[in-house]
Amino acid sequence: MSKRPNIGVTGPDKGGQAAWWFTWFAIFIHGGRAIRIRPQEGIPDDDIHGLVIGGGADINPTYYRSDEVKDLLSEDQDVSGLRQFFIYLATIFFFPFIYLIRKMFSTSASGVDKERDELEFTILKQALDKGIPILGICRGAQLINIHLGGTLHGDISNYYTEQPQVKTVWPKKKVRLAAESILHRILGHQFVWVNALHNQAVDTLGSDLKIVAREENGVVQAVEHESRDFVLGVQWHPEYMPQIPPQRRIFQKLVGEARIFLSRSK
Repeated sequence: MSKRPNIGVTGPDKGGQAAWWFTWFAIFIHGGRAIRIRPQEGIPDDDIHGLVIGGGADINPTYYRSDEVKDLLSEDQDVSGLRQFFIYLATIFFFPFIYLIRKMFSTSASGVDKERDELEFTILKQALDKGIPILGICRGAQLINIHLGGTLHGDISNYYTEQPQVKTVWPKKKVRLAAESILHRILGHQFVWVNALHNQAVDTLGSDLKIVAREENGVVQAVEHESRDFVLGVQWHPEYMPQIPPQRRIFQKLVGEARIFLSRSK
């Protein structure tokens, strides 16, 4: 049996238990070994073959410049009714469990976390320098963008003038994927339904990044590196959607890329 690649998973010192457990599970079932990375322990001594920059508190705004929200055009097309029906049934079954675990073991993020910011920017730079595959989730996607010179919208509430702003682990937000993107190949659909727990989003893109998913009002939902094998940031939380096979495939892809990195580094 081949060795499990080590996947570093960043998070806060306090809270974040539910996200950690669900991410650990998503990595484990696809053959990886998740290693928790928090400011109090610092960067681990273990070799890291893949990296997840997790969600959580807003990034300190001193790292970026936040502009006013701009109007963006969007397109609206139907998502397959049959596929959405099965997703709905699976979510009905799993949602109470996911919601309860997150409610019991997550804490509301407030303010900024200076130590976490510093840790994640450091380990992200190291991962990029070494060519380690990277997945950014929510805050993690934003951090990748900032590290590569991009900026954020500090508050995206102005986008939601004709529709309510959704904040839920339930997949209630429709997202359109860019054709020929890595994310499109992973998920296998032009449109997917995702959850939403954020109040910020990518504004100007960092160097060598491209937008590969938007929601209907134009808010950026995913970015990819144009030349790296696997540097992906998603604004939603795939770890909270284990009932949806395409979302699990995001972690499957990460672990697969980490296994390739491990084999090359021997």
